[in-house]
Amino acid sequence: MTETASIGRYQPNERAALAETFDALHLDRLSDLARVDAPERAAIRAVAYKGHAPFGPAEMDLLPSLGLIANYGVGYDAIDLDAAQARGVRVTNTPDVLTDDVADLAIGLWLMQRREMEQASRWAREGHWKAKGEYRLNTQASRGTAGILGLGRIGRAIARRLEGFGMEIHYHSRSEKETPGWRYHADPVALAEAVDTLFVALVGGAETEGMVSAEVIHALGDRGVLVNIARGSLVDEDALLDALEAGRIAGAGLDVFRGEPDIDPRFYALPSVVIQPHQGSGSRQTRAAMAALQRENVAAFLDGRDLATPVI
Repeated sequence: MTETASIGRYQPNERAALAETFDALHLDRLSDLARVDAPERAAIRAVAYKGHAPFGPAEMDLLPSLGLIANYGVGYDAIDLDAAQARGVRVTNTPDVLTDDVADLAIGLWLMQRREMEQASRWAREGHWKAKGEYRLNTQASRGTAGILGLGRIGRAIARRLEGFGMEIHYHSRSEKETPGWRYHADPVALAEAVDTLFVALVGGAETEGMVSAEVIHALGDRGVLVNIARGSLVDEDALLDALEAGRIAGAGLDVFRGEPDIDPRFYALPSVVIQPHQGSGSRQTRAAMAALQRENVAAFLDGRDLATPVI
């Protein structure tokens, strides 16, 4: 029996590589695990996981020999780390290889929102440019103030890109970091008050849930824009939608949402919001690198080698 299971909606080439390398048992959904015969489950030592469904104590207990959950993605908030640690289960993720893509998309969302690029494209495509003339004036993106909420790998990559646009960089993190002169703020509200665009680059999980609160959104002000490429759970979406509908903030660029892909339909009615379908790391090159790193972690565990990118 195989020692490896792959769980999640993998691309055909990713699934084939897992099958070829590990003869992995494949399940589309974590909930399918309970339907696997007990002897087959008992043989599984490593799980390659791609998904957002909670991987908690009940799921882990279905795999009595489990020693590794290799997560596909940098965010691992779906995995109960306390439960894993209590059971002696290691957890890995796929950092670094997706940093550039996610940071690039953050900049794209910001530019699209400030310069109304979706609306301007539609203006030209629908014949208005020819019939009615130039598209309306919009807002300059560069030479403003940007706040980075969460100065990890991705947050730093966003900040470095923004420097090229002449932006003044502010940030909030759990502690003050060594930076090239970026200004630290002790709390998210103070950060939002100081900037005209707030980029959310925090890790997800219980500790950061709702950190972009109604108070933070209010502090951003009516000329402010929120860009979120991290997790939908970080934002109070009701407060955000209320502020957007009332014009209390200028707009948003969002790649992530609560309950995605079944997002609140109020977002679709707001032309000030740029919406992406959680595709921050969604280039062919980056997804191939993520899948390869996930497989390397599984192989290292099964071979008794050091894990490439351990979380715990």
